[in-house]
Amino acid sequence: MVLVTIVIPVYRDSEALARTLSLLDGGGAELIVVSTGEDAGSLAPLRLTRSDIVWIQAPRGRARQMNAGAAIARGRWLLFLHADTRLSPGWRSAIVAADRDPHVSAGCFRFALDSRSPFARLLELGVRLRVRLFALPYGDQALFVKREVFEALRGYSDLPIMEDVDLVRRLRARPSAGPLFRASYPAITSARRWERDGWVGRTARHLALIVLYFCGVAPERLIRLDRAR
Repeated sequence: MVLVTIVIPVYRDSEALARTLSLLDGGGAELIVVSTGEDAGSLAPLRLTRSDIVWIQAPRGRARQMNAGAAIARGRWLLFLHADTRLSPGWRSAIVAADRDPHVSAGCFRFALDSRSPFARLLELGVRLRVRLFALPYGDQALFVKREVFEALRGYSDLPIMEDVDLVRRLRARPSAGPLFRASYPAITSARRWERDGWVGRTARHLALIVLYFCGVAPERLIRLDRAR
């Protein structure tokens, strides 16, 4: 059996996906890219040159796309990677280490941004504190889960936002939930959205959304609020 399958959902982000794939050392992993079909033209050059990748389509929505990739995966572990996030060299050794511990069923990588801004370092520090104190990583940390556990949880809930937080909460609520494996290797996310929207503004928006989510506001309403801004 393949040790790990990397599932990458993409929607109108072919340039970011191309950069991520060009820097990705597959390390023997199965690679699945799940598009919505709307990017068919822009993804065509990649599909022609990357025959090592399984290309499939699914209805729009990160949760739906990741579930579709997981449904055909052959790996013992499922690693969900955002199109604008890249894994650092040596990432596979983290999965190997997690696989050796029978108590571990899920983990994440260390959050990093590809920016020299001091705001990026502050944000990285805040994420490290959140993960350490609350064991709550987000999807941009390249979450990885044992496939059997993911299937037992019936995958990602069909949510328009906060699907990653929902999955982590359900993982932690399992009676046999073990410790979250925190890999030391970084998952390096593009800082383009922070640079476009402003470091303070985008971070404040994220914090507001997560607070509202934990206060019980439905994800469907959260996505409307986010788009309205």
